[in-house]
Amino acid sequence: MSQDRSGTATKALALLALLGEHAHGTTAGDVAKAAGYPLSTAYRLLNTLVDAGFAEYEEERRRYRLGPRVFQLGQKVAHARGFDGTAGPILRRLTEQTQESSIFHILDDGCSLTVHKVDGPQFRTTTDPGDRVPLHTSASGKVLLAYSEARARDYLLATMDFHPRTGHSVGSRAELELQLEVVRRQGWAAQSEENDPGMAAISVPVPSAKGALTLAAPIFRAGVEDLHRHLPILLEAADRLSLQLPQRG
Repeated sequence: MSQDRSGTATKALALLALLGEHAHGTTAGDVAKAAGYPLSTAYRLLNTLVDAGFAEYEEERRRYRLGPRVFQLGQKVAHARGFDGTAGPILRRLTEQTQESSIFHILDDGCSLTVHKVDGPQFRTTTDPGDRVPLHTSASGKVLLAYSEARARDYLLATMDFHPRTGHSVGSRAELELQLEVVRRQGWAAQSEENDPGMAAISVPVPSAKGALTLAAPIFRAGVEDLHRHLPILLEAADRLSLQLPQRG
């Protein structure tokens, strides 16, 4: 019985994660197909999530989406880890100083997870808190990889899907490992149109939080060389974050 309950919980959590990939909602049929579950199973689990407040059902569009309970828990996690009270002011000051978008990331399930961001005054970034991007295509991901423990890094590299997001994305483990050596040597990472067309970013580690702090901009405003001019300010902000955020084990 306990194994059955555990399996059901695992399946429900998998559907919750899938709903997180569809901010504007998705159908039970699409969820079932993506998860590889029978439609009846997906429908039952989705409605269980609705009953618990973790999902909502839009009758008119016949779509499911994340519910307010997820937001509530997310806010509690952000507060407990200092992502809002501590990271927020530091990111706002960084954006004021550079006039570019500031983003704080942590490693999550083999991806770079956005946990806080402040948009630049000239444009809105292509990421929001809760979004995840591949490690091999993002400046933050390369920092998170480069500064991971050797065993964890080897596992991530061995299990990584090097599917390109753009024509500029890194295409192999060997190529990425060479880049990671450079990141560790210079203390920062960069990407130009590797993750999103028209976007550039530089990122530095936040050691205590095992995170990465990033400046991002559209390349028509600022390419990697332009962003690199802000590196001293970015490093200073990362140091402040590292001192103030709780130590992650």
